[in-house]
Amino acid sequence: MEHVKRMLLHVCCGPCATSSIEQLLGDGWEVDMFFSNSNISPKEEYDKRLDGAVRTAEWFGLKLIEDSYDHQDWLKTVAGYESEPEKGARCSFCFGYSLDRTSEAADAGEYDGFCTTLTVSPHKVSRVLFEKGTAAGRGKSSRFVDYDFKKKDGYRRSILLSEKIGLYRQNYCGCEFSMR
Repeated sequence: MEHVKRMLLHVCCGPCATSSIEQLLGDGWEVDMFFSNSNISPKEEYDKRLDGAVRTAEWFGLKLIEDSYDHQDWLKTVAGYESEPEKGARCSFCFGYSLDRTSEAADAGEYDGFCTTLTVSPHKVSRVLFEKGTAAGRGKSSRFVDYDFKKKDGYRRSILLSEKIGLYRQNYCGCEFSMR
């Protein structure tokens, strides 16, 4: 019997997850969603995005795992980089934080790989995400898989699917520093 490849997908929000999930399923992965977003502030925004992830999981019939929310710990991780612009050093530390947690969850769940929906955004540098994901998976049993979900018109597809599902679409990355 052939082994089904299991992927743990780090999910930043429902809209970004939509086309990412489609691509992974099309590539033959069995997908579980991992909502790990201690960067999101305020908590009300976190709850809106979690609701979108729940609705997306239901739409696709997938399992959603919610990581613990610890915004204070995340703030310690990015301390000193609060004034960095979007795509700056703060984002790199933020990506590392979430992808380290995703890697740990992937190992605990015995997944074959993990990746992130963050690469679907035109506001994120996929190369930096790939570097952080690879570092997070180094020495672990699960490995980071460098999907660039922007390709194959992924961002436009995510907009269409999120409209179809009726998902909330945010207007900032998630942390209080990206609101400006």
